Amino acid sequence: MIARLWRCLAAPDQAHKYIEFFEESVFMDLIQMDGFHDAYILQHPHPDGIELTVLTFWESMEAVRAFAGDDPRQAVVHPAAQLILKSYDSTVTNYEVLRDFHTSLRP
Repeated sequence: MIARLWRCLAAPDQAHKYIEFFEESVFMDLIQMDGFHDAYILQHPHPDGIELTVLTFWESMEAVRAFAGDDPRQAVVHPAAQLILKSYDSTVTNYEVLRDFHTSLRP
């Protein structure tokens, strides 16, 4: 499994707009893609606004490439999202998930 991590910065009054856009548009596209598993949006206060971290999980690097293109490090940022955000990373970090610990796996 691959965890794909991307960061962006939103004005305090715009962060909710990005989250709504992600939920209503981006996520709807992602769940239709083969190999997509999950998505999380994390937030953290930042001196210039709200830092959002988007963490998505994919079955394989092949699934990531089907989404991102030939360069899996390239961020995919919808033009509508670009208008909402103050700034965003042009690249992502892809992590190989070594272990998966869930509370649902408790004995």
